Amino acid sequence: MNEYKSLAVKYLTGTVQVSQPISPNQVTFKSPAIEVMTDLRTIQAAVISPYITMQIANTYMMQRGVRTLLVINDSNSLAGIITATDILGEKPMRFIQERGVKHSEILVMDMMTPLNKLEAIPLEEVMHARVGNIVASLRESDRLHALVIDDPTIGLPRICGIFSWTQIEKQLGTVIPQNNVAKSFAEIESSLIAH
Repeated sequence: MNEYKSLAVKYLTGTVQVSQPISPNQVTFKSPAIEVMTDLRTIQAAVISPYITMQIANTYMMQRGVRTLLVINDSNSLAGIITATDILGEKPMRFIQERGVKHSEILVMDMMTPLNKLEAIPLEEVMHARVGNIVASLRESDRLHALVIDDPTIGLPRICGIFSWTQIEKQLGTVIPQNNVAKSFAEIESSLIAH
């Protein structure tokens, strides 16, 4: 511990304020996109194995308070993602009819979106983007989540963040219409002002 020097301190006098966290409602469409990204460089990602049942995945999502899980394979790399919509939507019913299996037998790998069908936004793009750009991108792709990717020193792409439609709505403090009629940032913003 001798290599560390102690920090200088100041004695407190007079009026001293205490920092308050920024209210989530202070985020706007013009805010930097990074403000609504779940940064996996600072927050542990919610991950699951492809061999776990869909019911357990749903319970885990509820426990973690998330609507998306990254599916990690045996070699500890991304195999796909599974969302609450995948689990609670019509996809499992179609799977049951097609395969003749019980609901309790459906695995994460049966419902997940596999790696080869996933898109990711480069972190460099995100650093120059606004919240409105992310909403427009999610709308255009007709998705509720977007992955963010960076290239670490080892040269392999790495998921470093996630954008979630519901998280963006929460931080904006408003419901964003999900129809694909409005595409541009200006159209989205004007549709929100009208509501």
